[in-house]
Amino acid sequence: MTNLRSQLFFVILSVISIFHLCGAISSCNGPCHTLNDCQGKLICINGICQDDPNLGTHICSGGGGGSGPPSSGNGCHSIGNLNCKGKSFPQFKCSPPVTSSTRAVLTNNDFTKGGSGGDPSECDGKFHDNSDPIVALSTGWYNGGSRCGKMIQITAQNGRSVLAKVVDECDSVNGCDKAHAHLPPCHNNIVDGSDAVWHALELDIDVGEIPVTWSDA
Repeated sequence: MTNLRSQLFFVILSVISIFHLCGAISSCNGPCHTLNDCQGKLICINGICQDDPNLGTHICSGGGGGSGPPSSGNGCHSIGNLNCKGKSFPQFKCSPPVTSSTRAVLTNNDFTKGGSGGDPSECDGKFHDNSDPIVALSTGWYNGGSRCGKMIQITAQNGRSVLAKVVDECDSVNGCDKAHAHLPPCHNNIVDGSDAVWHALELDIDVGEIPVTWSDA
């Protein structure tokens, strides 16, 4: 009888422990499955709790979310904030320096008419087919259109690479209006790729945001 009680106690304790772990909230670089799995303003990217690139937080990178303006860590500071859908989003005119392996966050954009891209592409005033490997770059990297029509190379953490043409700006200053499909400003480290880019990199579009590197081709 004593052994039975001991076994029953162990089972109950195990169930409580599992329940506690399932309800646990992860901190920086902790495992996650949904947005609710991460503490505070952290979001779940690729199964890991990380800073939200759209909010400009730097909790995981050591910034601690202080009272100063959000920064990319390369001297690129926010010029202000735009209120959108009840939240405040930092605005940037600059982006991190471009290197042979520039760190970025890959997002997905619909470049067709009526898609999530809003107005026609900045570079040519046209809509584009998502089956083409094309991208929009954050305002600093778009650099006033200097990269329009040029190719960049994007590399995923799985080792896959793809060449894509720059056709649009991922506006890091303006947003929340019809021209931007009522979306908030892009963060300053975004490569906004078409479906073709994601497919070429063999990435799951449903993940939404994935760390990549890129360079001018």
